[in-house]
Amino acid sequence: MTTTDSPLTLAAVDLGATSGRVILGGVADGVLRMRHIARFPNAPLNLTESQSGAQVVPTEGLYWNIQSLFAALTEGLREAAAAAPGLRSIGIDSWAVDYGLLRGGRLMGLPHHYRDGRSSRGVELVHARIDSAELFNRNGLQHLDFNTVFQLAAEEETGFLGLADRILLIPDLIAYWLTGQERSEVTNASTTGLLSVSDRQWDPVVLSRTEIPPEVLTALVSPGDRVGYLTEPVAQRLGISHAVEVTAVGSHDTASAVAAVPFEGSHGAFISSGTWSLVGLELDSAVLSEDARKANFTNEGGVDGTVRFLKNVSGLWLLTESMRQWQRDATDAERSADLQSLLAEAAAVTGPIPIFDPSDDRFIPPGDMPQRIVDWFSERGIVPPRGRPEVVRSILESLADAYSTTIELAEELTNRRVDTIHIVGGGSQNTLLCELTAKRSGKRVLAGPIEATAIGNLLVQARAVGDVDSRATLNDLRAIVARSFAVTEYAP
Repeated sequence: MTTTDSPLTLAAVDLGATSGRVILGGVADGVLRMRHIARFPNAPLNLTESQSGAQVVPTEGLYWNIQSLFAALTEGLREAAAAAPGLRSIGIDSWAVDYGLLRGGRLMGLPHHYRDGRSSRGVELVHARIDSAELFNRNGLQHLDFNTVFQLAAEEETGFLGLADRILLIPDLIAYWLTGQERSEVTNASTTGLLSVSDRQWDPVVLSRTEIPPEVLTALVSPGDRVGYLTEPVAQRLGISHAVEVTAVGSHDTASAVAAVPFEGSHGAFISSGTWSLVGLELDSAVLSEDARKANFTNEGGVDGTVRFLKNVSGLWLLTESMRQWQRDATDAERSADLQSLLAEAAAVTGPIPIFDPSDDRFIPPGDMPQRIVDWFSERGIVPPRGRPEVVRSILESLADAYSTTIELAEELTNRRVDTIHIVGGGSQNTLLCELTAKRSGKRVLAGPIEATAIGNLLVQARAVGDVDSRATLNDLRAIVARSFAVTEYAP
């Protein structure tokens, strides 16, 4: 990441499912420069029945420690304000689908984590009222058990939803705490299942059929709109004495990441590779064919009215959760082994490596991932990988195969040809994964930039505050990315 003496007056708050960061940025002479200010963990809380009784939560389960996360990001913003006295704007992005319930402006307990198992009950409740085909035609979304519409159905059955007078997705909740303004940013709202794919407005039919009261939802804003200014108490806490606005960005982190993909022409596909892998194409309009529904593709809102036609195919969660298990199992001598060493050993593995379906539901919850992978093979009479390097190689081979298959299917469903795959995010640093993706797909792979989400976040802010011409298109913003960051090419 580049540092510079040029003014860095924009702050990106980028919240991922395992960590968050605050990054300063600014555009000068057509180049985006960035400075990493803070990074902090984002770990879920797994509450047992006895623990939950002492908490302001309805049941035991998996939750986000949102107060701790907010404390960490505000400390990061305080450091950013000290480093950038001319700070003008803050943009917030995060993972999708999860939300906070509020009553009278106050949060009602901890937000559920999307990996919590309650959502399967929500699927039953929703599909009893509106079948999957009609739901897809209305919201255009891939079926995932944890889509917000299913979570809220489970919430409604407990009676907890009926106590709320407002629902705010995670980045909108953070923006509310900073500004006092209740808004819903459209790219993240498009992942809820409650937004019409035709006009990107809250869908009254879905709300009525699922018995979600429309009054709990807020007005929609688009990337580049002003949400509001920091409240005086927040500004004082951050050490800021001037007006600083919170600007709506692609608040779904993938929307911001795709906005920063340096596409070369119209024949590129993207893979936003992190905890999840989001694999697909950027389109001008949604694909609502029955084949697309059966293939479980989704049509999510992108920056500037684009459509992210993609599929979730799991991601590096498989690897990080395996590493956590091996650390738990390791002796003191073994704990010195790191990921880079394991990747090198995995790259050196010769002979056939079995692959598995990384999107199998068994791999969604936290837990003993290596054993689940072994069980997947054993149940099918396939010899599983033996030893940690082979497990790592199997994970990466399986992801690369899923990437290739998904892109081939996207080509068929859209009648578009792909010649280049852009991998952005943390996975772009994984040389073996990039090499395997090029090999299995037979397509050129361009890896980078790593911090694509923060880059997209900052560029939308830059255009909103006038650092970039307000008439700049997405292609213009991507030209800034191409000038500012190097990519690595992998041949098939």
